[in-house]
Amino acid sequence: MNKLDLIKKWEIIGIFWIIIIGSLLHFTYEWSGNSKFVALFSPVNESVWEHLKLGYFSLLFYIPIEYKFLKPKTNSFFLGKLLGILSMEITILLIYYSYHLIFNKSSLIVDILSFIIGAVLCQLISIKVLKTNINKKANILGFIGFISFGFILSFFTFFPPKLPLFMDNNTKKYGIY
Repeated sequence: MNKLDLIKKWEIIGIFWIIIIGSLLHFTYEWSGNSKFVALFSPVNESVWEHLKLGYFSLLFYIPIEYKFLKPKTNSFFLGKLLGILSMEITILLIYYSYHLIFNKSSLIVDILSFIIGAVLCQLISIKVLKTNINKKANILGFIGFISFGFILSFFTFFPPKLPLFMDNNTKKYGIY
């Protein structure tokens, strides 16, 4: 199998992985009995911020599997993952805030569709980046950026700013409580 076909194969598998694992992660905090460890990678409330963990951590859990097969084929793996996940998160935020601005209400169907669209976009952007050759420093920056974003997602679970993005609209509370 040539390089591009192999990258496409793993990124398409990744779409389904992100959707399935991300959906399961939605419930793992509650299933764990509200474990603070599980709170690091699962939503602890219904805020928009907490739901961004679904895409990031499902992708993070997929990376070790995928990297094993793609490492010899690309030198832009981590940059691709960073740009992919950022595009997913931005897409989800844009869709969420756009329909809230227009309709002033929530829609579970739109939220689920935005997650699916985000997962597809994440992996398509990843394909574009993974098939290009970059210098080692850019890939290292991609790795640092990817890990930093995960740290920020988890950090704000425990120390959330008092901003609407971090507020659970059902309870009007922030972060883990």
